[in-house]
Formats: sequence, structure tokens, C-alpha cells
Amino acid sequence: MRDFGKAPKTPTNLSLNAEVLELARSMDVNISQTVDKFRAQAVRRLHWEKWNERNQEAIAAQADRPDAKLNSNEARKRADRL
Repeated sequence: MRDFGKAPKTPTNLSLNAEVLELARSMDVNISQTVDKFRAQAVRRLHWEKWNERNQEAIAAQADRPDAKLNSNEARKRADRL
């Protein structure tokens, strides 16, 4: 999975809950940074959900091997390093 922290920023418009936005500003919350952080988390989660769906057959085959020691999380970490 890519490191999103090094990517350039692009200006965009968002529609946010006005009360939450006002409260966040009153607490000096950096809205752009916060939204970007949670968006990146959502993208990572969706990436791995789709990866898991695409690779279910291989994961199941690996799990059926008598010498298999990888669980799906370990398999994803290993695949991410490739």
C-alpha cells in the first residue's frame, strides 16, 4: 500500500456538518488534516477488503496446506512488500 503522506495536496470542496465544523474550529482542529487522515484510513481499509476478496481462493488454498503458517493479515503484509 502506498504512503499517502508524501503525495501532493489538491484543493477540493467538501460539504460538512455545520455544527461539527463550527465545534471543530472552536477547538482548533485542523479540518483538512483530519479529513485527509480519515479518508486515507478508509481508502486503506477498502483496498485491503478488495484485496482479500480478490485473493480468497489463494488464501484458502494456503490455509489448506499442512505446512501453512500464514494467516490472511500476514499474507497481506507480505504481498504489500512485493
